[in-house]
Amino acid sequence: MRYFLTFLVCIILLSVSSCRKNFETIPSFGNLEFSKDTVFLDTIFTNIGSATYNLKVYNRGNKAITIPQIKLENGLSSNYRLNVDGIPGKEFNDIDILAKDSIYVFIETTIDASNTTNPLYTDKILFDNGNNKQDVDLVTLVQDANFIFPGKDPISMKIDSLTLDGKPTTIKGRFLTNTELTFTNTKPTVIYGYAAVPANKTLTIEAGAKVHFHNNSGLIIDDKATLKVNGTLSEKVIFEGDRLENSFSTTPGQWGTIWMRAGSKDNEIHHTQIKNGIIGILIDSIGSASTPTLKLQNTEIYNNSNYGILARETNIEAHNVVIGSAGQASLAATVGGTYNFTHSTFANFWNSGIRQLPAVLVNNHFTYTNASGQEITETRDLNAANFINCIFDGNNNIEFILDKVDGSLFNYNISNSMIQFTDSNNSFANVTELDFDNNPNYQNIILNGFSHFRDSQNEDFIIGQDSDAINKATTTPFSLDIMGVDRTTNPDIGAYQHIDF
Repeated sequence: MRYFLTFLVCIILLSVSSCRKNFETIPSFGNLEFSKDTVFLDTIFTNIGSATYNLKVYNRGNKAITIPQIKLENGLSSNYRLNVDGIPGKEFNDIDILAKDSIYVFIETTIDASNTTNPLYTDKILFDNGNNKQDVDLVTLVQDANFIFPGKDPISMKIDSLTLDGKPTTIKGRFLTNTELTFTNTKPTVIYGYAAVPANKTLTIEAGAKVHFHNNSGLIIDDKATLKVNGTLSEKVIFEGDRLENSFSTTPGQWGTIWMRAGSKDNEIHHTQIKNGIIGILIDSIGSASTPTLKLQNTEIYNNSNYGILARETNIEAHNVVIGSAGQASLAATVGGTYNFTHSTFANFWNSGIRQLPAVLVNNHFTYTNASGQEITETRDLNAANFINCIFDGNNNIEFILDKVDGSLFNYNISNSMIQFTDSNNSFANVTELDFDNNPNYQNIILNGFSHFRDSQNEDFIIGQDSDAINKATTTPFSLDIMGVDRTTNPDIGAYQHIDF
């Protein structure tokens, strides 16, 4: 056995010693080809690393070549980082490419905006030298920003977690200080963890502000706290993730949610876009039937991996609202409450998996398991679920459900609205709440009409000249649509007046 092991070791050593380049190359003659002549690394925030981009370098010749040198023009001081054929660095010598073959160059960057005189940071990758020199441009736009980070223990380096209702949680984040309670449009605000608004304080977000959230981050409006988002038609407020690369522009689930906790009050959101989170707005403030917990106006909520709005026993007053794709429901108004939506478009064309829920779900109950292991269902009053001049549409057969459990109030009224509802299996044939023909709580309903959205796959829900929603709305005090177009006479159903495509 000992001799066999010695023999095996010798074989391994011989194998390793023979792992050297066993082909001949010629010098590069400046005839390299590249997959692109400029690598745009999209926009990044100061001191936040970019995604990894790639460049492919081709040898189209019939012989293997050696590139004497590959380096960054700015040398070791460059803010770019390279990885050439699996080797990290900023300068490389004698890189081989087989005949009719290629190699990859991977590029990343992290830039401190305070150390650059121009927000457009550039460099070049130089290939070869002398008369054979070739180059590829690198371009990155750097944005300065205001950063909000959770605290950190100086000894253990453990990131601080929030204490809510006097109890510690596992939610990473902290409460905003008084000097942080206004987000301006001077610089974007980038939030790591959850930024919480303390009781009896108001977070004001000015017109044109951009708020970016890192993974597992968001806003919390605590008990007795308030959020005021003051966007305008010309200067919308944007809530989205902190990855600015184009490939992330339609990626859902990049951040958490805007959470309005029980007891938060007088929240208002105007002219705002909320996109690419897990839940756009989570609102479970227990409000009165007469005072809205949230006034939502001229707002778009798109592409959230779970819900556009998940509301629980709360009070929402909304008009000119568009809620697009979500992995579950665009709007889930649950556990009772008070909901008044006018001239709103709910259009769930989620295409990233199978969706179990309709675009809009309204119910008056919740279920939990008690200490004995029994499943208990409790109800709460649905004081109102009023939808006027609304579109309920999507890529499911059924996009609107009222789910009632006896035991509490269930008040609802839907008028001058267009509803996608094809009950192929007659699953809801005996459900009074979904009898659109014989239920007086429905007036002037268009069932399974043609919305004629401009581009439903790209969250563009402007309706066109062939829409069945044209001139079918009733007149309301909201005389301008979400784009500021007059709808005083002959208003259309939904958030938009129609246009000719």
